[in-house]
Parts: sequence; C-alpha cells; structure tokens
Amino acid sequence: QVQLVESGGGSVQAGGSLRLSCAVSGDTYLRNYTGWFRQAPGKEREGVASLHTGGGATYYADSVKGRFTISQDNVKNTVYLQMNSLKPEDTAMYYCAAALGIAPFPDGTFGLSTPLERHEYRYWGQGTRVTVSS
Repeated sequence: QVQLVESGGGSVQAGGSLRLSCAVSGDTYLRNYTGWFRQAPGKEREGVASLHTGGGATYYADSVKGRFTISQDNVKNTVYLQMNSLKPEDTAMYYCAAALGIAPFPDGTFGLSTPLERHEYRYWGQGTRVTVSS
C-alpha cells in the first residue's frame, strides 16, 4: 500500500505563491510517479503536474506551465508543488496521487502513457484546499 498526505494549502491573493507538500510512504515498488491533481467546484478533477520519481521527468498542464514546479526530496519522501503567480482560477482542492508506470517506451524503459490523466493513478491523498482571491 501507498499512503499520501497533503499539506500547505491556504488562502492567498492573486499573484501570490503557495507550496504544497505531499508526504509519501508505503511500498516503493508500487509507485514510480507522483502527481498533483486539482478539482474545482462543479468541475472534473484534472492533472496539474507529474513527476517520474526515478528518472526525474516532469509533466505539466498547459494552464500551469511556467508558474508551477513539481519537485521531490528523496530524503524526506516528499513531493512538492511550488505554485507562483496564482490566479483565481487556480482555486480548487489539490490532491496528491501515486502510480506505477509499466507501459513500455521505445527506449526500453517503462512509464505512464498519460502522466496527467487521473485514471493512471491508484493511490490518492485526502486533498488540501487552495483559495486564490482577486
């Protein structure tokens, strides 16, 4: 099993910054990707950023590119989402999730076919709320 606990949410004004943290524990062989998703009221949950925890590759939704950064601290087993230049449309519940990517890639490695798609992820945290006011 894999457990994920998010923290760091809060309320900020537009243009401000927040850093979300996701503490990951459990069986490491069950996961090689950690992703951040968000769900605004009345909307579908969408992928924001993802990190291949082994190779370090990162993936971002177009809506957050250049503003959000996903990173990891392997010593603390924590994945971060640094969010800068926040906009009111970033307001949502943010979730951390973990997945094991086993799709074969042309270079012989394995990973997720669609790292920002929620169906790829098996393990989820409870979420942390982010509110951005204008």
